[in-house]
Amino acid sequence: MARTGRPKAELRLSDEERAALEGWVRRRSTPQAWALRCRIILACAEGGLSQSSVSRIWRAFGLQPHRSETFKLSTDPYFVDKVHDVVGLYLDPPERALVFCVDEKSQIQALDRSQPVLPMMPGVPERATHDYVRSGTTTLFAALEVATGKVIGSLHRRHRAEEFKKFLVKLDKEVPAGLDVHLICDNYATHKTPAIKKWLLAHPRFHLHFTPTGSSWLNLVERWFAELTNKQIRRGVHRSVQALEKDIRNWIAAWNTDPKPYVWTKTADEILERLASYLNRIPDSED
Repeated sequence: MARTGRPKAELRLSDEERAALEGWVRRRSTPQAWALRCRIILACAEGGLSQSSVSRIWRAFGLQPHRSETFKLSTDPYFVDKVHDVVGLYLDPPERALVFCVDEKSQIQALDRSQPVLPMMPGVPERATHDYVRSGTTTLFAALEVATGKVIGSLHRRHRAEEFKKFLVKLDKEVPAGLDVHLICDNYATHKTPAIKKWLLAHPRFHLHFTPTGSSWLNLVERWFAELTNKQIRRGVHRSVQALEKDIRNWIAAWNTDPKPYVWTKTADEILERLASYLNRIPDSED
């Protein structure tokens, strides 16, 4: 019986493309998964692979071409040193000191649904309109204590070095005297202004440790921000900024009654080795 359905598109390779694919297949340093894909493309160009064959190959090697994820490699020239510094604080914190992960969650919007939310019913999920009524924004400055999981937070309507300095003053008041304070934070400009540097010089027990650029995953407070977003902000209905800020304060207070620290397990060397394996999967990454 004649084959029906969409006709198979012909795959044509230029001489340069074919030469590059064949070179990756022959190269001993090419990762096996990458070499396999090159062989598949070359075979498709020869017309030898049926749809069922391609499906079997995808299933056998766990390939899911319909899925796509994002990544970003840091270009920080001091990436290795910063990874060792931050991870060292997680795995071997200094004595007579507290380590905090610090960041700002800016532009938190007070959102109200344009129509009332329909509650969950047996066999029917909660339903809400896709559009919002916006009522302003606020910024949360938060410090996650690595050892205990407790959070010190401060809400401000603006996101400047002045507000960050006020937050540092709050931390200075709440952390017991006699303890050094190590803060893990990102490279945002408000953390490095002359006013902040002057304040730090006047408070020598404070030490700032910067994560590499483009590496927010190294800051554990980002995980706490994700929980706040998913469990409080995203599902909340706030008709004013004041209502939003009240809910955030209540969330922090409830969290601190039974805090759960995030336990870091990877060493700096393990992270760098994993990164090297990613680089090996990217053609010409040495350039």
